[in-house]
Amino acid sequence: MKVDVSAYLVVGRENTNGRPVSKIVEGAVKAGFTCVQIRSKIASAREMLEDCRECAQVIAALGKSDSVALLVDDRLDIVLAAREQGIKVDGIHVGQSDIPVKVCRKYLGKDSIIGLSGPTKNLLEFVKTSDVSDIDYFGAGPVHETATKPDCGLDKESGKVIIKTLDEIKQLGAESQIPVVVGGGVKLNDIASLRKTGVHGFFVVSAVAGADDPYQAAKALCDAWRA
Repeated sequence: MKVDVSAYLVVGRENTNGRPVSKIVEGAVKAGFTCVQIRSKIASAREMLEDCRECAQVIAALGKSDSVALLVDDRLDIVLAAREQGIKVDGIHVGQSDIPVKVCRKYLGKDSIIGLSGPTKNLLEFVKTSDVSDIDYFGAGPVHETATKPDCGLDKESGKVIIKTLDEIKQLGAESQIPVVVGGGVKLNDIASLRKTGVHGFFVVSAVAGADDPYQAAKALCDAWRA
């Protein structure tokens, strides 16, 4: 599967206001989201597997199994366990301190999707010079500080969050050899300016998962991006 990161949802049990993860995913995919990442720091392994199963079923029921990628954040064990149980999980997203991409590629095979979060500092240099033979896309951010992931963009030396400006994002998109998806506190009124930077997509958590009507929130974001 070739990954489409144009409208990318990140979601876990802590983001849904008590609703099933699969319900949020169903609304987003119906509205036009093209990629889903299951990310949770509170769910047990069994709960993560169940969320993967239910989300894969929802995506299949909408006829989108071949076009909407289902990924898991960080947990190679969950991806492997899901596949062992016949659950269609398309790949993994890892950060700078997670399992190396080469290890993920070894265990998941050449057809799996592997996304990598760029580092907080020297991101442009990293994107320009990285070996991307095992990576399908870069994740970058934050656009704003975000309560969903307070350490997103945190520079450990200074203790400050490094926000990415639109000019930096534009440079990232131009210099990267692979697609770049940008997020971190992104809301509907950010979409038009992000679209103009030339990056391949945006990612959100609370803008959809925390909305009263996830479908309508997702549709508004997709419509704005595609406009």
